Amino acid sequence: MPRSSELCWVQTTLGIESVYEWKGEIQTDSEELLIIKTRESLLDPLKEHVKANHEYDVPEIIALPIIGGSHQYLKWIKNSTRD
Repeated sequence: MPRSSELCWVQTTLGIESVYEWKGEIQTDSEELLIIKTRESLLDPLKEHVKANHEYDVPEIIALPIIGGSHQYLKWIKNSTRD
């Protein structure tokens, strides 16, 4: 896992059932969902870590913008991660 200074918070949801098409066939898999909160500037090293350690050829990695939130919480994220 990346250093704690690169991540602010990781949430794990177990028991997700995913249904998707892969190589022309419908697949059903039990998966885990990770929600990782960090800075945009730290996204590239995090993506590389996930790709290098994930069992899938194409792991789901998406980034969502934070368009608002509690000032104190957003400050905590900033202060908990390195520049």
